[in-house]
Amino acid sequence: MIGPYVGRVEQSIRTQPPGPRRRPPNGAAGAAVPGPGRAPEHTGAPADPAIPPSRPRPAASRPAAARQSPGRRLRVYGRRRTGRPARLTAIGTGVVAVLATLAAAGLDRLVFDDLGWLFGLGYLVVCFQLAVRVRYADLLAAPISGPIAFALALLLLAPVGSSGVTAQVVALATGLALRAGWLFSGTGLAALIVLARFVAQRRIHRSR
Repeated sequence: MIGPYVGRVEQSIRTQPPGPRRRPPNGAAGAAVPGPGRAPEHTGAPADPAIPPSRPRPAASRPAAARQSPGRRLRVYGRRRTGRPARLTAIGTGVVAVLATLAAAGLDRLVFDDLGWLFGLGYLVVCFQLAVRVRYADLLAAPISGPIAFALALLLLAPVGSSGVTAQVVALATGLALRAGWLFSGTGLAALIVLARFVAQRRIHRSR
């Protein structure tokens, strides 16, 4: 009875390799040696060391605008525009001409009680700005809006000797005749600038 048992113990001792037994990690007994009917656990290492592990595919690159932070986008969108001045349309040119000419006439009337050299200089500045800032499609609005604003300023703010429609018409004609130099100077300046812009734009189109 004892002989066969001792023989099996000696055989198992001979077949075991010398040294201490390895214990499975995390104290899990029997995890290294799978039993019958039990699938081997995946330890994370590749089965074949010659085959490199597969790398995860990188995510699709997002657009540059999407990768920017909200603060960056706000700084980009909120950046002040510099360069060419804003262009005026035909209606905008007329409105600016009337308001600016009336302002110059009102200041001259308030300071000197008449429409003299201050009104004339203001009209020249207004004509220059209109001719420079009007857009290309509405170039003719600059030399047309100036004289209309000039006449309207004389009609509203020029001193009149007597009341009545006839007195207003006579005062307007007299004012235009006395201030014809300022009127023609401002209108001619606007016409020259508009003509120069037209010729330059035509040359640019032909060169293309």
